Amino acid sequence: MFSGKKTDLISWLLLIGLFLLILELIFRGGELIFVFAVMAGCIYVGGKRRTRTFGKLLYWGGWFGAAITLLNMMAFKFVLVAILIYLLIQVYQNKKRPTTIKPEIKEPESRLSESLFIKKNLFKNVLYGPQQTPDQVYEWEDINIQCGIGDTVIDLSNTVLPEGESVITIRNIIGNIKILIPYEVAVSVHHSVLAGNATIFDIHEPKVFNQLFSYHTDNYYEATQRIKIITTVAVGDLEVKRT
Repeated sequence: MFSGKKTDLISWLLLIGLFLLILELIFRGGELIFVFAVMAGCIYVGGKRRTRTFGKLLYWGGWFGAAITLLNMMAFKFVLVAILIYLLIQVYQNKKRPTTIKPEIKEPESRLSESLFIKKNLFKNVLYGPQQTPDQVYEWEDINIQCGIGDTVIDLSNTVLPEGESVITIRNIIGNIKILIPYEVAVSVHHSVLAGNATIFDIHEPKVFNQLFSYHTDNYYEATQRIKIITTVAVGDLEVKRT
C-alpha cells in the first residue's frame, strides 16, 4: 500500500488538507478571520508595550489565543494526524529494509545538437522535502532552484569551484538554507526574507522581518574563485559559514 513514491503520498495529504481548509473557510471563514485579526492585534499592540505587565499579558495572550484557535481547526488537526501517520510509516519501513549506500555515478552529458548539451542537475525544484549536496566528492555546477517547504544544505567542501564567479540561487517558501564555504573562496550574499534569522559568517541578524541584505568579502572582485549567493525566503533562516 505504501510502496509508492513518498512525494505522491505527501501530495495527496497536502491536497486533502487544502480541501479541508477551504471547506472550513467556507463555513467558518468570517469567524476565523475575526478571531485571528483580534489575536494579531493583541500580539502587535502587546509587542509594542512588552516592557509593561499589561503589554506582556496582551502579547502572550494573543499568541495563546491564536494557537488555541489553530488547534481547533479541522484542517490543522488533519495535518497533525497525517504527519504522525507518515512518520510512523517511515519508521516501520526503515526498520523493515536496511539502508544501502550506493556510489554516485556521474551520468554523461547527452548531446542535443552540434553545439548544445544537456546534463543532470545537482538539485530539483521540489514542493516538499529537504535537499542537500552529496556527502562524497561531486562535480560543481551553478545552482538555480525553487523550493516549497523544506531545508536546503549546500556543502562546497566536497567540490572544486572553477575559476571566476559561480552562482547559487535559491527561492524558498518555508525552510532553512545552510551553505558551507571553504576559507579560500570569496563570497557575495544577497538575501531577501519576509520572516526569519540570517547568519553570514560572524554577522547575525535575529528576528528579521521583510528585509533585504547584501554582503561581500573584501577581496570578492579580485579573487580567483568567487561564489555569488542569491536567496529569497518567505519564512526561514539563512546560515552561511566557513568550513
